[in-house]
Amino acid sequence: MPSITLQRRSVAECALPESIHPVLRRIYQARGIVSADQLDHSASRLHHVRSLAGIERAVELLAVALKNNERITIVGDFDADGATSTALCVLALRRFGHHNVGYLVPNRFDTGYGLTPPIADMAAQQGTQLLITVDNGVSAITGVQRAKELGMKVLVTDHHLPGEELPNADAMVNPNLNECQFPSKNLAGVGVAFYLMAALRQYLADQSWYQQPAVNLAELLDIVAVGTVADVVALDHNNRILVNQGLQRIRAGRCRPGITALCQVAKRDPLQLQASDLGFAVGPRLNAAGRLDDMALGIECLLADSEEQALAMAQQLDELNLARRDIERGMEQEALRALDKLLGDADFSELPPVLCLYQADWHQGVIGILAARVKERFHRPVLAFAGDDNGMLKGSARSVSGVHMRDMLAALDTKHPGLIERFGGHAMAAGLSIAAQQIESFQNALCEVANDWVDDAHLNHVLHTDGELAAHEFSLTMAQMLRDAGPWGQAFPEPVFDGIFRVIQQRIVGERHLKLVLQPQGQHQVYDAIAFNIDTAEWPNEAVNLAEVAYQLDINEFRGKTQLQLMVKSIRAVA
Repeated sequence: MPSITLQRRSVAECALPESIHPVLRRIYQARGIVSADQLDHSASRLHHVRSLAGIERAVELLAVALKNNERITIVGDFDADGATSTALCVLALRRFGHHNVGYLVPNRFDTGYGLTPPIADMAAQQGTQLLITVDNGVSAITGVQRAKELGMKVLVTDHHLPGEELPNADAMVNPNLNECQFPSKNLAGVGVAFYLMAALRQYLADQSWYQQPAVNLAELLDIVAVGTVADVVALDHNNRILVNQGLQRIRAGRCRPGITALCQVAKRDPLQLQASDLGFAVGPRLNAAGRLDDMALGIECLLADSEEQALAMAQQLDELNLARRDIERGMEQEALRALDKLLGDADFSELPPVLCLYQADWHQGVIGILAARVKERFHRPVLAFAGDDNGMLKGSARSVSGVHMRDMLAALDTKHPGLIERFGGHAMAAGLSIAAQQIESFQNALCEVANDWVDDAHLNHVLHTDGELAAHEFSLTMAQMLRDAGPWGQAFPEPVFDGIFRVIQQRIVGERHLKLVLQPQGQHQVYDAIAFNIDTAEWPNEAVNLAEVAYQLDINEFRGKTQLQLMVKSIRAVA
């Protein structure tokens, strides 16, 4: 396993108010916050919708559809971002008084990702006049063409990076289009959908024919928050506003019954919900439907108006999530055995710079999580493939900081045209399809291209910390302050501190979790701590008395008792 190097974040000068706690000032400065304006999470600080290229044409298409009561079909993606985007559009259009709306979500096992010709055919059979893609569509060249041939108007909303060719849609909204000047390129699909509905609301307010009451789209920000965090997009200021506004609604008990139900089955208190809970508890249960079954279940859970119906569907999603975990665990063990065989007696550093994994019986719905798990263990880009029934392999890729996965695949596609059937994605994650008989050729080509994209610096596992805490800063007050100072997430990471601790107690709980009692060096107080998914070949280690620990402050509530707990991110013996 790769060793973790701790590196403290550099802290730049800034103009933050002196009223901000010194620890919090240090944390914010290390994340590039230079003014109090960047900490203002009020909705009025959101970037204006007018700067989204194509938004006017998109709104015109929607307005005509509403005026003429045209059949609108939303085509989403089978992940949490796609589910929330789809639900948001359906709910918003219903609020605008338009009920001639439905949705289609591709099944990853039958039709594959996004708007494809078969999905266009299905939409036509439903009488669709305006087809809207959410969280997909920028690469749907043939799907859009088929929809147009069938007489539909097509509005593409997406946030994925465009390829060299764009679909011939009637309108397209995507902050990552070359001509788009929208300041935040990090909107999730659900963020783009929210902006589209906000622009429609503004437009309709000026139309004499539109007589519906004003719509409060802020009521849907809980859904926006879930999709934004679950899709692991960078939490820039604009996204932090969207997430914070959504969390406030959830904590105030003003959220969709489906989100309340998902919190309930995940054993999370909505009144205390954090952004991390959306990513690790709510989002995975939505994702489970698309991974193992049909994402319509997740969408219907979000659309449910009845608490009873929402809870019943949330319980089904929870069961699917448990099944997903079992499948994932088995696949991870198989992947690790394959890597052990690859390594033999060699050193860890002799692994290829990019890992490409495939096993015929792996589950398509779980390869993305598998790639993420293996990436975390070996700290290098990972591609995992599973087969379908049509002689194709579906791949999911996860990368490390500094290696742009989608661009690396584009370079491979340029160098070896025809090897990849289709691909798309982001810097940190991508999806692709190849013919099954091409797996060996693809692996060879990937190794060749990887040498130009990955170097030793990318493979060093560096954990950035926010320095040490003083004795009086180990407190529930500090932990609560840090909780409230978010939302934390991708590219705006939760604070991590480091220090030398005396190891008082250590034992394994569960299968691979290390329960500890730690005492900061030079202090008398001791604290409970836990390290998840520890390497059991190294821990527990009764020979260790002192350890260098990187940790987060956490509030542990158990049986009515609240106490400080350290969440260990890294632990290493000190000689």
